[in-house]
Amino acid sequence: MFEEFLGAIDDKEARRRLGKYLGALQRWSKSINLTAANTPQEAVDTLILPVLGSERCIQGDVIDVGSGNGSPGLILAALLPTTRFTLLEPRAKRWAFLRDATRDMGLANVTVSRQRSDQYTGQPAKTITMRAVGLAPEALRALSTPGGAVLVFGGPTIAQAEKVELPSGALLQRYCFT
Repeated sequence: MFEEFLGAIDDKEARRRLGKYLGALQRWSKSINLTAANTPQEAVDTLILPVLGSERCIQGDVIDVGSGNGSPGLILAALLPTTRFTLLEPRAKRWAFLRDATRDMGLANVTVSRQRSDQYTGQPAKTITMRAVGLAPEALRALSTPGGAVLVFGGPTIAQAEKVELPSGALLQRYCFT
């Protein structure tokens, strides 16, 4: 239904999964505030396109911190179906949205956990992602395996982070743990 907005994505199955994401986002946005995007095209422009191309920065399992509206966690999980993702979201309504969207998208590679990052007791991951969370990357070190990295989508400049320009022109900051 929403696949016509996803022409920038070559993989037909990823387009299908992301179309399901847009449907869930539209349904849930009627009752909870998930995004300022009011149309499917605005959702693609603000939540999906700025993530595209970052897949090449993913190594190993991923923990997405403060998953909220599903970007970047669900977007990346749709693009990388063989990579395991754990989405951390402490707010009940957003956690419920993420669980529903994960089911709709048919993502067997995603676990949604209703936890804050500082309360997470699961396995660490090689890659940590976050968007609009406001945590310093060092605060997430305990979530990372040795030599892992935090990928920060948007937000203020982080000292000692590598800047990666994505195809959309969005800036990704990669902060590596040593």
